Amino acid sequence: MAALSSLCQLTRYNGTQKTHFRPSISCSSMQPPQSNVKVPLKLLLKEVVINGVTKEIGKAAVVAVTKARGMEIAGAIDSHFVGQDVGKVCNMEEALEIPILNDLTMVLGSISQSKETGVVVDFTEPSTVYDNVKQATAFGMKSVVYVPQISLDTVTALSAFCEKASMGCLIAPTLSIGSILLQQAAISASFHYNNVEIVESRPNASDLPSQDAIQIANNISNLGQIYNREDLSSTVQARGQLVGEDGVRVHSLVLPGLPSSTTVHFSGVGEVYTLKHDITDVQCLMPGLILAIRKVVRLKNLIYGLEKFL
Repeated sequence: MAALSSLCQLTRYNGTQKTHFRPSISCSSMQPPQSNVKVPLKLLLKEVVINGVTKEIGKAAVVAVTKARGMEIAGAIDSHFVGQDVGKVCNMEEALEIPILNDLTMVLGSISQSKETGVVVDFTEPSTVYDNVKQATAFGMKSVVYVPQISLDTVTALSAFCEKASMGCLIAPTLSIGSILLQQAAISASFHYNNVEIVESRPNASDLPSQDAIQIANNISNLGQIYNREDLSSTVQARGQLVGEDGVRVHSLVLPGLPSSTTVHFSGVGEVYTLKHDITDVQCLMPGLILAIRKVVRLKNLIYGLEKFL
C-alpha cells in the first residue's frame, strides 16, 4: 500500500474562542502534533464498537478497551448471547449496561450522533468485512479489521472505497507486535541467506498455512532472491507447501495443546539462523489492538498492516 499523509484536526476551547490546528501527519511515524495545548480527555474519547464480541479475542478486547485511557465500549455485536450484558459475558466484575445485539446498523445509528470519535473493531468473517466497513463509514466511523484469511480482492476494493470516502481503515493481518518484529527480522535476514523454511505449529486445524506464515513468505519474496534452488522441483508433500514463486516452503504442525508458534529457519554455509515467536494467550494481541484504535482515528485512507505504526 502506498504511504499515506493525512490531516488531523485538534480543537482548543478558550472561553468562547475556538482555534483549529491542522498539522500534516505522516503515517510512517504518526507522531502527535507538537503543541503546548492540553486537549481535554473527553475530546479525545474513542467510542469503540466490537463486532464479533463473543469470540475469545472479542471478549479480551472488551476488557482491554474498558481499561484503556480515553476509550469506552459503545456497542457489542454478535449472533450469540443476544440481549445479555457484554460485561457479564466477558466475565467482568461489573456489568457494562451494554447489551449484545446482532444488528450492526442499529448499534451504529444509536451512537452516530455522539461527538466522540467512533471506531468499529471487526473480528467477524472474510465474507462480511466489506459490508461492515461500508456501514461504519456511512455512520462516520473508522474501522479496525482483524479477520485472518481476508482476500486481497477485498482489501483492494476497500482501499478504493476508503479513498473515495476519505475514511480511515486499518486492516491488520496480525495484531501481535512480536509477530511483526519477527517478520521485520526475517526481511533483514533474507538478503543474507539462500535457504529458508518456515515451520509453524497450531493447536487446531484452521486454514493452513496460517496468515502469519503466508505474510512472512510474502514479505521475503519478490526481493530478488530465489531460495532453496536445489529443491525447487520437489513435489513431495512432506517437503511442505511452496508459498509464492521464490521457493519459500511452509510446514504446518497441528496438535492439541501446542502453542501457536512460528519459526523461520535461514541457513548458509556452516550456519543456521533461527527466528521464533510463540503465542500462548490471546492477551498478547491487546497492545496491538489498542495501538490500532488510537492510530486509525487519524487516517483518511486504508492502511494494510499494523507494522506501519511501529
